[in-house]
Amino acid sequence: MSEQTQKRPRRAKLLLWIVLLQILFLGGIAGSYYAVDWFGEEIKLKTVPVDPRDLLYGDYVVLSYEISQLSPALWKGGGELPKQGSPVFVLLKPENGLYVASGIYSEKPTVEAGQTILKGRITSSWREGIHVEYGLEQYYVPEGTGKELEEKARNMIVAVKIASWGQAKIVGLEY
Repeated sequence: MSEQTQKRPRRAKLLLWIVLLQILFLGGIAGSYYAVDWFGEEIKLKTVPVDPRDLLYGDYVVLSYEISQLSPALWKGGGELPKQGSPVFVLLKPENGLYVASGIYSEKPTVEAGQTILKGRITSSWREGIHVEYGLEQYYVPEGTGKELEEKARNMIVAVKIASWGQAKIVGLEY
């Protein structure tokens, strides 16, 4: 058998492995999104939305949470306040049916019963405040309903599911 014909089966096997790895990678990404529904804990957060429009996706609501603007006194990471772009873990505890921030950590803290952790990223920090984004700031709504949600902004509550590894997704709006 020539060297050329021996290389063809190897290349075919290598190509098959590459394709399988890509499929597994994409399946893992999709699976992690759905795993939040299966394994996540549902919490409720108070919001203040704004109603923009996306030409490709239609109406959506930009949500700003009460837990997005935090006091520097909640920083438990030691040393200086976190810098812009730093990942953080915000410890949330239930209070009157909603979850409020009780600490900001640079490392994942241990939680007590009833508490949960939401992973976020610092967008700005200074002496007066720490602003955190959680990846939950946009929620797409049916066409034409964005204005209605904007009017109900003051009393809106968002139901969020948070998986134990920190991934979160919005599961509904209450108003």
